Amino acid sequence: MNRDNRRDAGPRMNNRITSKSVQVISADGQNLGIMSTADAIAMAADMGLDLVEMNANGPTPITKIMDYGKFKYEQKKRASEAKKNQKTTEMKEVWVKPFIEENDLNIKMKKVLEFLGDGNKVKIAVMTKGSKKVLARGKDAVPELFARILEIIGERGTLESKSKPDERTKSIIVAPAKAAK
Repeated sequence: MNRDNRRDAGPRMNNRITSKSVQVISADGQNLGIMSTADAIAMAADMGLDLVEMNANGPTPITKIMDYGKFKYEQKKRASEAKKNQKTTEMKEVWVKPFIEENDLNIKMKKVLEFLGDGNKVKIAVMTKGSKKVLARGKDAVPELFARILEIIGERGTLESKSKPDERTKSIIVAPAKAAK
């Protein structure tokens, strides 16, 4: 493996620019026109800066005179800032029983509202596996429970999806309500 392949990760600069002539942009953004690569490198060196190839496409590559180390630092800083400001939403999950007591439901809903307030989606699943009460009382218990839950959540969240009727575990996914702008 060639040792120079490591350096090919970034844009070409100074003596690595292979074109005979380049279009040069000065450090302050002024277009200096097309000149020979050797003259452009000499001009950048006189200023104590680098000649960096910004766009290699086209008949003459576009280059800019700049402090490449400072440019790389600014790019890294911007990427870090963008990553820091990026909000990731998580899917939280809360399990309830079909015939949950009112107080227990209120405690669970308090947690759901907390998750929604943090900007997370919440999957509310109902434990129906092996529940003889659900079979004995009818299948209306789960839809009624979901209706009560959505009533409690109100405008703080929006129903995003429901489980299919043939799925074993019944669930709904609630997303945080969009903030009014």
